[in-house]
Amino acid sequence: MERLELKEIQRLEGHTDRVWSLAWNPVTGHNGVPLLFASCSGDKTIRIWEQNLSSGVWSTKAVLDEPHTRTVRSCAWSPSGKLLATASFDATTAIWENVGGDYECVSTLEGHEHEVKSVSWNASGNLLATCSRDKSVWIWEVLPGNEFECVSVLQGHTQDVKMVKWHPTMDILFSCSYDNTIKVWADEGDSDDWQCIQTIGEPNNGHTSTVWALSFNASGDKMVTCSDDLTLKIWESENIGMQSGGGFRHWRHLCTLTGYHDRTIFSVHWSREGIFASGAADDAIRLFVDDNESQVDGPLYKLLLKKEKAHDMDINSVQWSPGEKPLLASASDDGTIKVWELVSQR
Repeated sequence: MERLELKEIQRLEGHTDRVWSLAWNPVTGHNGVPLLFASCSGDKTIRIWEQNLSSGVWSTKAVLDEPHTRTVRSCAWSPSGKLLATASFDATTAIWENVGGDYECVSTLEGHEHEVKSVSWNASGNLLATCSRDKSVWIWEVLPGNEFECVSVLQGHTQDVKMVKWHPTMDILFSCSYDNTIKVWADEGDSDDWQCIQTIGEPNNGHTSTVWALSFNASGDKMVTCSDDLTLKIWESENIGMQSGGGFRHWRHLCTLTGYHDRTIFSVHWSREGIFASGAADDAIRLFVDDNESQVDGPLYKLLLKKEKAHDMDINSVQWSPGEKPLLASASDDGTIKVWELVSQR
């Protein structure tokens, strides 16, 4: 078997505080469009990074230092790549538009009572979700002229909501929380009547501590979650879509990956090639893949590699790029971002 290694391409400096999150622009990295991603930080700014097509070198394209007045915790591009949403501890979410290479703040979404922790666009780009330390999840409808209207406020979590993520093909929303649960939300009809259709918690093989993040595989029939309980859990839904009878298919526990991490796992992201990466408080990045030779009752995934000391401090975010040859980017408390390539060792 060939040995793979995670090779550092470049270390990106510029943020003056911890880097919380990063997001690749989904329409870059193919058809001659250079890869581009956004990062956000405790320094209250968002930075846009772009790769030079000829040299391969990354540089800062823009620094967005208004209008957030506190830490920017999360960022996400719309599916068209035209809009960037940023969520901040100042209780607002800002919407940025790329106008001829300049990024303008075209809308500010207010309503949460506390820090906004995460933001996510649905697959068609007409809905935006935000979540907060105020325990609520808000769903916003995207209207013409960069107007956003809150269509639903979802109460159900009993603690800080750490992340929201839309399903990759359906308008089903997932949220994970300090209350140790993942909640699944759907609109039961056309009336903006969003309801919690499933709570994944400890009684059904769920996590026993804070759930920090979740990610879907390319087809959307599996989900991986990571937690303060030092485990990764894989969930599957046999048939995404409506069952006959109108109900939604529930997610069930497939396997738990335990023993690989000894510190909190903050981030997990599944690549289109089927490799998922984890970033944790032990400063390491781990990659996992399908285990085709797994035992009957054993975990169905195996550790592909572990990159020790990937950063000098906690790793808050790991994200695979779009494009023909995916890169991995990682963001850390050490104030840097690193871009990695998965290569075969000769």
